[in-house]
Amino acid sequence: MTPHQDKRTGRVTLIGAGPGAADLITVRGARLLGEAQVVLHDALVSPEMLAWCPQAQLVEVGKRCGQRSTAQLFINRQIVDLATKYERVVRLKGGDPMLFGRADEELQALEAAGIEYEVVPGITAALAAASAIRKPLTKRGVSRSVAFATQAKAADAVDVEADVRADTIVYYMGRDQAANIAAQLIAHGKPASTPAWVVEAATTAKQRSHQFTLRQMAVGEAAAWMDPVQPSLLMIGEALADRATEAVEEAGPDGHHHERAA
Repeated sequence: MTPHQDKRTGRVTLIGAGPGAADLITVRGARLLGEAQVVLHDALVSPEMLAWCPQAQLVEVGKRCGQRSTAQLFINRQIVDLATKYERVVRLKGGDPMLFGRADEELQALEAAGIEYEVVPGITAALAAASAIRKPLTKRGVSRSVAFATQAKAADAVDVEADVRADTIVYYMGRDQAANIAAQLIAHGKPASTPAWVVEAATTAKQRSHQFTLRQMAVGEAAAWMDPVQPSLLMIGEALADRATEAVEEAGPDGHHHERAA
């Protein structure tokens, strides 16, 4: 695992690690991880995922919501620098590299440096979370459009005007703005009775989920329930309502219906 000595640049592969479970990475992603000499990985990538590349030098490059993380410009420079020293470099990102993963900035840096690259997709958290709670994001006659969205951190910066047009909305990194998002969606016409799920750490051993209504989320019930450390998704829409064929779940001590383990 020594750097190559000539002036040629190596090849960089951006790989989607998927939502968390190590066996949900693609076959291609796992194969390329097993061939990598150096892997730059997100902080949320699990040790089980890194077991796919025991031969590689590991470089952690952020990022955790609300915590100090490696500046993106520095990450770009690291990737380019390592590609001048190693033949097989992997940038391992949680979820899918092309969705809320700042891939464009990293690809621009590689293109500007004349470095060859490949992108390997991964399962994005929204799709994994929908499977985890057994609720399709689309449903015939109910939902034919889905929006994946994020919100700015500033408390007064919530903007849902475009989001509200979608039948189902999934907010990434929306934990701190859950109440504001829900209140704005109601103000823009979403019924207050709309199902509003929170799914944390989808596909991992720490996975948990909870169903609210948009009204309950707007008054802070979801924020009070959420773990401030675990990655979470807000999933909102009528497609996420209980099916007629589902068994009725017992309400917990707080009066809400809690998802039972399968």
